[in-house]
Amino acid sequence: MAQKLMTPAEVEEEYGIAVQTLANYRWQGVGPAYVKKTPGRSGRIVYRRAAIEAWLDAQTVQAGGKAA
Repeated sequence: MAQKLMTPAEVEEEYGIAVQTLANYRWQGVGPAYVKKTPGRSGRIVYRRAAIEAWLDAQTVQAGGKAA
């Protein structure tokens, strides 16, 4: 079953990560994986829910673990 693709605004609404923060992460190359549906600098960006979840899991720090 194909996953629903989420716009940055939908990611913000569901996960609380601001649209501008997502744009900054893309520019810095540190955020969740994304799909660019159209070419060029102003191409349409969408995210797979699984990519957001995997990225959030990778950012999780366990209490008492090693320093980040």
